[in-house]
Amino acid sequence: MSNITIKDIAKALNFSVSTISKALNNSYEISPVTKKIITEYAKANNYTPNRFAKSLKVGQSTSIGVIISSFFSTTFLAQIIDGIYKASYEVGYDIIIMQSFENVEKERACLDTLLAKGVDGILLAPVSETSNSEYLNYINDNLCPIVLFDRINPTINTTKIGVNEYNGALEATQHLININRKRILFITGDKFGENNQRILGFKKALKDLDIPLNSRYMVYCNLENIEELDAKIRNSILDLREMNIGPNAIFGATDLITMRTLGILAEMHIKVPEEMAVIGFANTDIAFSMNPPLSAIRQPARDMGYLSLKKLIELINLEAEGKKQVKFETILLDTVLNIRKSTALPGV
Repeated sequence: MSNITIKDIAKALNFSVSTISKALNNSYEISPVTKKIITEYAKANNYTPNRFAKSLKVGQSTSIGVIISSFFSTTFLAQIIDGIYKASYEVGYDIIIMQSFENVEKERACLDTLLAKGVDGILLAPVSETSNSEYLNYINDNLCPIVLFDRINPTINTTKIGVNEYNGALEATQHLININRKRILFITGDKFGENNQRILGFKKALKDLDIPLNSRYMVYCNLENIEELDAKIRNSILDLREMNIGPNAIFGATDLITMRTLGILAEMHIKVPEEMAVIGFANTDIAFSMNPPLSAIRQPARDMGYLSLKKLIELINLEAEGKKQVKFETILLDTVLNIRKSTALPGV
């Protein structure tokens, strides 16, 4: 993807550089017809304003763009945003939050909107480990710094803040096996590939104890649509029971999945934990008061949000100083496994 300049546009359209600049800044001095010609050509050729050059003229925007799946759809996301805001107050930056709704195209649209607003940097929880990789690298290399949090895309050369999902999933699965629940239904999002650390941790726990992986126990759900998600969970349980291989435990790979699963089991009159043990990633502060209290892998979400913004500010400052050689970091915070009644079996 080439980075076309104002001079390139001027040469191609036979206008002066001054005219191109004024048109792209919506100046009243340029006629609507000329503006239309210039802006359409710029858009068709992927023109993006030179952010650093603009900052020399008008100063930094002191704003940070944040892209998450949806506003406070889970306690986990709300806690991350809380950490981001705490750090933003300390450094004097404004926050612009946008939603990808677990959709790759919408994620790209969010990126475009934030760039158009002239943000100094972007914090992103990607839709998946591979979503918009080429575009993200282009933005990070040419336009503004990006820091990834929560879901980590290994192909993006930048700082990444996450949790040790592998160990969290490994420990939770080992717990289920230790209480003799080995027919584990693992429910995750359909955007997550086989190299997802939560999937790998789950599989490793099975392999360590020579428990064969039944592909029917791997359920991939559409996280964009709650009705589809609920139906997939419900139908997966019913189908497996009809085949006489019904699960006796469920592992929810995300906050949303874990919380929805507990409610669905109640609707299906499946007793937890007597008939079905339930565990999963969940950061809700009321896990202890659910019926039954939920065994959960808790992530340090506020710390993740706080650290992500602080690391992004470091990159922004280094760029402003003109430093090109930057040492990027991948930081994985530890999870905590809280065992409660949803996996507490009598006599175990």
